[in-house]
Amino acid sequence: MWIITVFLKQNIKMYEFHTEEEAREAFKDMKGYKILSEILYYQEPSIKKVSSW
Repeated sequence: MWIITVFLKQNIKMYEFHTEEEAREAFKDMKGYKILSEILYYQEPSIKKVSSW
């Protein structure tokens, strides 16, 4: 998943994209200070909860 965060004036907006290509295409046309981020989800099925605090 790809996220574009846009800071314009006093507003913050976030846009979500499934592919890098579509995110980069949209990134070109957006105005303001912008950040393109790739979101990685990592789940390790072999890790088990040992205790709770």
